[in-house]
Amino acid sequence: MAEPQVRWMPLESNPEVMNKYISLLGVPTSWQFTDVFGLDPELLCMIPQPCCALILLFPITQDYYGAFKDEPKQEVSEKLFFMKQTIRNACGTIGVIHAVANAREKIGIDETSVIGKFLVDCGKLDSSDKGKRLETDVSIQNLHKQCASEGQTAALAAEAKVDLHFVALVQVDGCLYEFDGCKPTPVNHGNSSDETFVMDAARVCREFMAKNENELRFTIVALSKLV
Repeated sequence: MAEPQVRWMPLESNPEVMNKYISLLGVPTSWQFTDVFGLDPELLCMIPQPCCALILLFPITQDYYGAFKDEPKQEVSEKLFFMKQTIRNACGTIGVIHAVANAREKIGIDETSVIGKFLVDCGKLDSSDKGKRLETDVSIQNLHKQCASEGQTAALAAEAKVDLHFVALVQVDGCLYEFDGCKPTPVNHGNSSDETFVMDAARVCREFMAKNENELRFTIVALSKLV
């Protein structure tokens, strides 16, 4: 896999940081990220409803990148917003954009906001050109840099090589999709609904964890309506 030439500072999987970020992007403040404390049913019941997306942060290796090269092309909804990652360390922002863009009707995104303008500008661009469009979006880049420097852990430089990666899980048109800007297309994980989304997305998260049972660096946040 070719290494992206453009580099950003890594974003922290921290609801406080991510909520400031999405608010600055233009997501209504009634929608916020909260921690997912575990995947047991009683802990999943603590996730505020309605919930429109989960974002999983997990450790990656070169084996991860090689595993999906030969995946068959899948049937996906035409409503999906999918962008390739062309910026190193930008997977946090791309995960956030995938979550928000694929739930924008539920969330109510103003087209005059930073994220709204970006989605309008992307229009019918293909996934690679959407990624290139992000490279030139100074507003999003500056907000990413601002929020990436405000996490609880020491901010890493843009040149740092990070072995953690964000993916977004969103239900669209009755199917659960995984959005990973390093993969060729979204991944269809089967039927889902507003009522079963959290349980369905948790199943996919368990599958990620099962592939690396000795690894503890998994973090999940949920994007929910709180007010």
